[in-house]
Amino acid sequence: MPAVPAYLSGLRLSGRRVVVIGAGRVAERRLDRLLEAGAELIVIAPVATELIKQLADSGRLTWLQRGYLYGDLEGAWYALVATDDHDCNERVSTEAEQRRIFCVRSDDRQAATAWTPASAVTDGVQIGVLAGGDHGRSRRIRDELLRQLDL
Repeated sequence: MPAVPAYLSGLRLSGRRVVVIGAGRVAERRLDRLLEAGAELIVIAPVATELIKQLADSGRLTWLQRGYLYGDLEGAWYALVATDDHDCNERVSTEAEQRRIFCVRSDDRQAATAWTPASAVTDGVQIGVLAGGDHGRSRRIRDELLRQLDL
């Protein structure tokens, strides 16, 4: 039986709380687009990359320098969990499900309720590609689309 495809949607996050659990390279890659969308970003992690620290110092996001606690998703519209701790990721995912918050998981795409598409902007047009959760394939298709659009 084929997998049920994801419903591709454009989230309007301006002024809405988005919680990111984890502050490493994977989380860092997602922040630009979330900030561009105007999300009110809360990043929760005991340690962070230099870029995330700089974004927090400049007031572009809030960094809570600690581990995840149940209740951290209160008031969130969207969550992204990107830690190397499977148990933590599972707890975040469970809270998100209870609160009916879509949650991206970097460790287990099948346990996630949302996927981040491979995306780009060209000439004011946003494109997003989902390839059934296969991020490498999504990136390759996105890059080919960009090559075609730039002709």
